[in-house]
Amino acid sequence: MNRRLFAASSGLLMVAPALAQFRVEISGVGATQLPIAIARFRDEDRNTQAVSTVIRADLERSGVFRNVEANQVIDEAAKPNMSDWRGRSADALLTGSVTRLADGRFDVRYLLWDVVKGKDLISGSIPASPSDLRLAAHKVADAVYEKLTGDKGIFSTHIAYVTRSGKRYALRVDHADGTGGESILQSNDPIISPAWSPDGQELAYVSFYEDQKAVVWAQDVSSGARRKLASFRGSNSAPSWAPDGKSLVVTLSRDGYSQLYLIGRNGETPRRLTTSQAIDTEGVFSPDGRQIYFVSDRSGGPQIYRMPVSGGSAERVSFTGGYNISPSISPDGRYLAYISRQNGAFKLYVGEIGKLGNAQAITESSDDESPSFAPNSKLIIYATRTNGRDTLMTTTLDGKIKAVLESRFPDVREPVWGPFVR
Repeated sequence: MNRRLFAASSGLLMVAPALAQFRVEISGVGATQLPIAIARFRDEDRNTQAVSTVIRADLERSGVFRNVEANQVIDEAAKPNMSDWRGRSADALLTGSVTRLADGRFDVRYLLWDVVKGKDLISGSIPASPSDLRLAAHKVADAVYEKLTGDKGIFSTHIAYVTRSGKRYALRVDHADGTGGESILQSNDPIISPAWSPDGQELAYVSFYEDQKAVVWAQDVSSGARRKLASFRGSNSAPSWAPDGKSLVVTLSRDGYSQLYLIGRNGETPRRLTTSQAIDTEGVFSPDGRQIYFVSDRSGGPQIYRMPVSGGSAERVSFTGGYNISPSISPDGRYLAYISRQNGAFKLYVGEIGKLGNAQAITESSDDESPSFAPNSKLIIYATRTNGRDTLMTTTLDGKIKAVLESRFPDVREPVWGPFVR
């Protein structure tokens, strides 16, 4: 859900495959970035995907690495002169090759060098169909990232978001760099509030399709099979999965005011969680499943609160101004990202849970919406407007490294980052 829709939730409620490409914008480069050289892979220019270019963009976008220019071709069998690379101030060097196999697939091989110590760190081989070459490159980037940082890489994960072109809405699923995906649902009616299931197999969302009212659906991403989760009287909105995937929190107005309810994964046994004379919406679970963070205007303007899943009193946790919405909790449970209106501008804020009085704006833009953490808690994807167009962006938690997803769609919104696939 986003700022354009919060006001609508009082009522309620107030979206063709396309090529997309990330353009990396870097500002405030950190001093702790690891310098890495990524050589051109042998025979990669015989294929449709420049594997080394994809890997380089992935790692650069993470904010952890600084690219050291390496234009030469070096495969995994070579023995590079480490003193030369030390002279270029590289701490790591990635080499590899892309070989077409007899069955039409490709064999992507790589080897990562510790330039400082002059020894190899990891190597691997990934078989890939022609259509999966880019995914293979993301997997290599994941392996490099994890080896050098100790954290899992997120480059082969997926994002979902809503597009609108004219009167046509679509729910898209793409790779984390905004490429290689497809529309899994298209409609002439709005599609809003996509939410990944914890296993990454399903997306819940709100659609006006078929019923001509807001209804919560769940859809299998691979098969396209859909099932209706909430179609009660009044509005049905803002679904979010519990960490165990057995239930969801949704906003229903069936009893009057928009309130939070817990429903089973198939929509069964709805249980009311909040009882207020206000709008309670945008519920999200804490990673341990014990608490729910949500937005309520019970104190006047919309603010972020949290309460036990079992019920009880709600505690206000946002204090940066009079309008705070769209809470997102990092998977490691350490950070809260949200949108705050400041002097008429909607900005992405990030704060450490327990110290939210120190939350800081991490963007320079003024129309930010719908933050969502990467599954390793190191990046955030959000929607905003740049150069007069709606765009999706990723940012590091300190806001220093940002990447713009450029799409041919004039209207893109409500991105959500999928989990690690189990």
